[in-house]
Amino acid sequence: MLYLPTRIFMGSNALSEAGAYIGREGKKALIVTGRSSAHKSGVMAELLPILAKEGVQHSVFSGVCENPDLDCVMQGKAQFIREGCDFIIAIGGGSPLDAAKAISLAAANNLSENQLYDADLRKQSYSIVAIPTTHGTGSEVTQYSVLTNLKTGIKAGFGSDLIFPKLAIVDARYMLSLSSKVTLNTSMDALSHLLEGIYSTNRVPLLFPMIAQGIRLIIRNLALCLKEPDHLPAREALALSSLYGGVTIAHTSTTLQHSIGYPFTTEFGVPHGLANAMFLKQIMQFYAPALKAELSLLFDRIGLSQAEFLAWLDGFPIQLRVDLKSVDLEAWIAQILSSRNIQISPVIPTTEELRELINSVQKG
Repeated sequence: MLYLPTRIFMGSNALSEAGAYIGREGKKALIVTGRSSAHKSGVMAELLPILAKEGVQHSVFSGVCENPDLDCVMQGKAQFIREGCDFIIAIGGGSPLDAAKAISLAAANNLSENQLYDADLRKQSYSIVAIPTTHGTGSEVTQYSVLTNLKTGIKAGFGSDLIFPKLAIVDARYMLSLSSKVTLNTSMDALSHLLEGIYSTNRVPLLFPMIAQGIRLIIRNLALCLKEPDHLPAREALALSSLYGGVTIAHTSTTLQHSIGYPFTTEFGVPHGLANAMFLKQIMQFYAPALKAELSLLFDRIGLSQAEFLAWLDGFPIQLRVDLKSVDLEAWIAQILSSRNIQISPVIPTTEELRELINSVQKG
């Protein structure tokens, strides 16, 4: 079964085409964004005249940092209510989009930070318009929000059909200002999502052609985009691959590929996409014996062998090494093994196998 209740606008006229639809979502929008992404990307310069034309007022909440936390969500909720907003426009990468989803639920159901993960308390939500400025998370078409609990130091996500964005506006022009590091890391995040569509025990064969095409787009365009950051067709290809990745995990969810990276983000500040990327090769090799048929079909469709794909992957600076000597490795292992993602992995690692996977990135 496929379910995607998001209306998608894509291309250089996407925002203007979506203008009338935005106007139907409410009278006052809370614009949720990071400190600079909305302006640096060029979204705000084009969005504000459209809001004025549609008679939509707005309030800007620009307090979203990378890897948003529960405190940030509560601040956004308070501003949403205080300003009398009735829908949300989220602008940025996965962090603002994920924060916006949580703010929507928190405001609509008057939830505290301790109640956000309680599915029984999520009864309604406010509409979300998602405008991504990176080509990585695909959050503009998913029902997931990933947040960090500063008290526990644990990064964890939740899903609810209530927080599928109502509108997704994808324009690669808003991604032209991305640095090479963000370009690489977010593209690797999209690649992770696409591969996890094959890995997940919830895999949907109907999505396999789209997954293969998304991976092909990354293989053909990532190096070009890193070399020529203003190459719009390459950016458009990566934006489409990210969208495909979002559609994929909206149906399959993520696996160990994601779970193993979260502690590196919370403990060392490793960007989310890079935390995924540093384990791409190891996870594929770990899963390969259980997924011979699926991976064979995937690589046939891509037009590369698995060895050639891994060699391509080795051409990027994603082999991060981390000093793990100060880490409570047993706590990490327990956290990863208890994550919801792990249960839909094709192979659930033993404690020793997981320890070996984590130590594969040990410095020295």
